[in-house]
Amino acid sequence: MPVLDIQELRYRWRGASADALFIPQLQLAAGRSLFLHGPSGCGKSTLLGLLAGVLVASAGRVSLMGQDWATLGGAARDARRARHVGVIFQQFNLLPYLSVLDNVLLPCRFSAARAARCAPTPLAAARQLLQQVSLPEAAWARPAAMLSVGQQQRVAAARALIGRPELVIADEPTSALDAALRDDFMALLLGECRASGATLVFVSHDERLAVQFDEQLSLPRLNEAGRAAA
Repeated sequence: MPVLDIQELRYRWRGASADALFIPQLQLAAGRSLFLHGPSGCGKSTLLGLLAGVLVASAGRVSLMGQDWATLGGAARDARRARHVGVIFQQFNLLPYLSVLDNVLLPCRFSAARAARCAPTPLAAARQLLQQVSLPEAAWARPAAMLSVGQQQRVAAARALIGRPELVIADEPTSALDAALRDDFMALLLGECRASGATLVFVSHDERLAVQFDEQLSLPRLNEAGRAAA
């Protein structure tokens, strides 16, 4: 069974006269990594929202580990996402008043399964991830709002990876990092996903990164709705 399975996916924004996305088929197996690229406004973030169950398809099927997101209510989607999906949002979505450590630990507080997969404890796993993303220990107790943009991005990555989720979704996660931090970040993200057998969907404008992934796709080529509109 693929971790991600898209069949005849259509998504139309409310009030729109045409589909924003029509993807006939896409599957990703466990442990595979996908680099997804395309210009701004082509629907990359919309597709990531559908993969994570934040958005629900207008028609067709988007399944995570055999479960169609559209068959679940809002609370059930939230619980399934917390258990199985780690997301690095383009805007980070950290809670500004919580400390760095508390932000990283959030998935473990929403999902007992994520917490149980942390060895030896969630706190120890959070500390290890923060070390791996090169965030100084002196910053761990600070509120997230006090961090630089690049530091917030690294905290968001640690939060996505904690508890070994089966699917990791990353939306432009290297945009605020310099070259050295970007290379370290990519090594960590790809290494952690391979070690845990997680499927990785990674969106970026930086096509130099594409060679590090198992598969590369252009969303404008994949999206038949976009081709029809053109």
